[in-house]
Amino acid sequence: MTTTLRPAEPLQQTADGGRSRTYDVCVNSRRVGSVRLATAAGFGARAGVIADLGIDEKDRRRGRGTVAALAAEEVLRGWGCGEVQISVPSRAEAALRMARVLGYTERGRNMAKELPAQPPALPPGVEVRPMTAAEFVVWEAKAKEGYARSWIERGVPADQARAKAEASHRELLPQGLDSPGVAISVAVRDGATVGQVWTAARDLEPGVSGSYVYDIEVAEAHRGQGYGRALMLVAERVALGAGERLLGLHVFTGNTPAIRLYESLGYRTTYVNSYKALL
Repeated sequence: MTTTLRPAEPLQQTADGGRSRTYDVCVNSRRVGSVRLATAAGFGARAGVIADLGIDEKDRRRGRGTVAALAAEEVLRGWGCGEVQISVPSRAEAALRMARVLGYTERGRNMAKELPAQPPALPPGVEVRPMTAAEFVVWEAKAKEGYARSWIERGVPADQARAKAEASHRELLPQGLDSPGVAISVAVRDGATVGQVWTAARDLEPGVSGSYVYDIEVAEAHRGQGYGRALMLVAERVALGAGERLLGLHVFTGNTPAIRLYESLGYRTTYVNSYKALL
């Protein structure tokens, strides 16, 4: 039997060179599932994404998902992609095993926490205020460079990493501090700024909304003193104040201290994000 991908819609293209298309997964021309392919937002045509790969229940456990994934990689190669990215629900054990077999490497994970009914107390002496416009100018330049650097350290070319950072900030902070649903909070102790955290409303999963931690940073002079935990508690208070009961975030796989902090605060992994070079 031959497993192939058959276009289910016209190829969608954007002005910046992005592509996307949904395909039927077919065995001897019989539809057994579907998959959506796209170029990764912020990476131009360099990286592709395999999303929503699903095989109908009666056709599962026959290796068709694996063959469909390999066929999807070939399509992305044809689009000029040098890398493919996937995001797999943490409870989808079969899909996670398949990703490992196919040579995917974990790059990061999405985590989420169901918030308590009452806002958590902050450490004694820690106060919170909104970021000022003057602080925002300095912070944004540093935040964009830090975000780009996190991708550069993981093999993304510097120009593409910085382009992604610029695109992300344009999308997420179109009106700066006045962007709808955005809060950038500054933590202060004894008159000194000890760090800041950026949160905003976002869909954490399809059909599941919540608040999201986009950036958190402890001032260098105050690191190792528990202020990272304090800022995460600030994020919880902001989310609850906005009427949200779920708080999400992304963390890169190699950031072990951050993962341990989030786990100690009750966060659970919801998606495992992996990549593979297309040689």
